[in-house]
Amino acid sequence: MSVSYHIVIPARMASQRLPGKPLLEIGGKTLIEHVYLRACSADAQSVVIATDDAGIARAARGFGATAVMTSSEHTSGSDRIAECVDLLGWGDDTLVVNLQGDEPLMPPVCLDQAAALLAGDDRAEVASLYWPVASAEEVTDPNVVKVVTAGDGAALYFSRSVIPHPRGAANIAAALQAGLRWKRHIGLYAYRASALRAFTATPPAPLERVEKLEQLRFLESGRRIVMARAAEFIPAGVDTADDLERVRAMLGQLS
Repeated sequence: MSVSYHIVIPARMASQRLPGKPLLEIGGKTLIEHVYLRACSADAQSVVIATDDAGIARAARGFGATAVMTSSEHTSGSDRIAECVDLLGWGDDTLVVNLQGDEPLMPPVCLDQAAALLAGDDRAEVASLYWPVASAEEVTDPNVVKVVTAGDGAALYFSRSVIPHPRGAANIAAALQAGLRWKRHIGLYAYRASALRAFTATPPAPLERVEKLEQLRFLESGRRIVMARAAEFIPAGVDTADDLERVRAMLGQLS
């Protein structure tokens, strides 16, 4: 179904593992331009880059993007997007998809999917996607965030730990072989603008502080996050120099 929504791409220069990441070059274009072009291939009403860096804003405007300057005090992408939503004067019912500025391989169909998932659930304030975990190594990796969902698709909990815990199974591999399945959470979100405003007005929750997962603030405040399996596999984004080289190779194969 066709859904009216906007994409906001939060971008900042202060990456600890890969400083200056948004403006690093991949095949003659900056990383942030590749992400922007992916977003433009979706069916969103508009695509906006939200940043606290004048260099990113200047580069974005140079390749034709709308750039909104936001505070440098934000600690999460959701906070930055919430300020952008307010600066643009979007109403509470507006649907906003958060596309991280280091996801140059995001399938546009997944952006549309997240927006449609939220639009189709009147009780939900946030929507997100998952992908089946394929190996025991992924299940136990704390960098792989797992999500447990209810029968109606609502998120029950997110964790870096092994959830669900296979009590009685000899090991994770045996549990996988027996048919137990885990879900890797993908950090692609669709929000109602009202939920973003509520997020910024709510202090970080205890579970969020322990797990370092901001989506737990929504759950602890009683808000519904609806989940679905991604329509296509979403390759990992760019966090490290090795990731950058991997993406350069992949985009080179696609060009």
